[in-house]
Amino acid sequence: MTKRTKRPLALLALSLLAAGTAQAQSSVTVYGILDAAVRYSSGLDAAYNGTNTSDFAVNSGINNTSRFGLRGTEDLGGGLKAVFTLESGINLDTGAQANATKLFDRAATVGLQGDWGTVTLGRQTTVLADALATVDPLAVRFPSFNPNVAIAALNAHRLGIEYGPAGATTGAYRLDNSVKYAGRFGDFTARAMHAFGEQAGNSSALSSTGVSGAYQTNEWGAALAYAQFKNAAGLTLKGYLGGVNATVGTAKLNLSYGSHEAETTLTAKTRNRTFGVGGTLPLTGDIDLVLTAYNVKRTRTAAVDDGFNRVISFLEYKLSKRSKLYAELDYTKWKNAYQGAGLKDTATGLSFGLLHTF
Repeated sequence: MTKRTKRPLALLALSLLAAGTAQAQSSVTVYGILDAAVRYSSGLDAAYNGTNTSDFAVNSGINNTSRFGLRGTEDLGGGLKAVFTLESGINLDTGAQANATKLFDRAATVGLQGDWGTVTLGRQTTVLADALATVDPLAVRFPSFNPNVAIAALNAHRLGIEYGPAGATTGAYRLDNSVKYAGRFGDFTARAMHAFGEQAGNSSALSSTGVSGAYQTNEWGAALAYAQFKNAAGLTLKGYLGGVNATVGTAKLNLSYGSHEAETTLTAKTRNRTFGVGGTLPLTGDIDLVLTAYNVKRTRTAAVDDGFNRVISFLEYKLSKRSKLYAELDYTKWKNAYQGAGLKDTATGLSFGLLHTF
């Protein structure tokens, strides 16, 4: 081979190497979870509300929420990266969006990341929701039915008022118009978040502010979060969520506690307290057993105290790194007609499903 031939080949090789390097500096990942199960329940309907009848249904997201997302990074140099996330919830049983009014209901953020941490702007989870990954006994499984997700982290607070810019009166697990900082320093992670209410003439109305800290090693971890939310009239909701986890042999044990108090009118308040305990026990390399119990107490001004106890268990069989079969069993006992007057005070559910991640 002549020198004249070698030179173009060398240039081509350098060009391909440079193109590969440029491609490596910017990436977009398509990801998601597909989860569907056949479920039988007595005392609960397909939407997990109290009823006097039994129900058979195909439900989406019993083990984990079905979703579709895009996640991207671009290396800006000097240790700085641009990052973004777009994520949409899916009702796999019907193919519909989980939220009819928001395409990217689960996340819509853009931000900058460096050695100092990450700052993101857009619609994102609150610091209370972020703390669940460390302390929830179910590891955020069955989010539509999990009391830590629904009540302690405010995904379905049952208050009928929009607190913070959540875009809904049913919950405040994610907030619009928000700025969040997250920084990891060794085994410790700190977060701070503010969401702007964007109400004309009142910068405080419908806003939210929160902070949290989490510590995690291979043996144990702990988390504590606090957030304050306001409605459009300036009434406040203040929430705390914390807990610990520990690895004992092959098992992982969790203990959690959440509490929030909401001003529902100028003279009335509602307080919810949520206690959770449980853990995950690997039975074999492919089979995990998850056992949890929750206690919820609700206190309201000029109303009878109520609440419920709930036990949820999962038996999971890993078909591969991305797919698993699961069986789920739950039992609920309500106190003082929390589920609705005239309805059964106990409920049971049994689910068989398949979860696949990509």
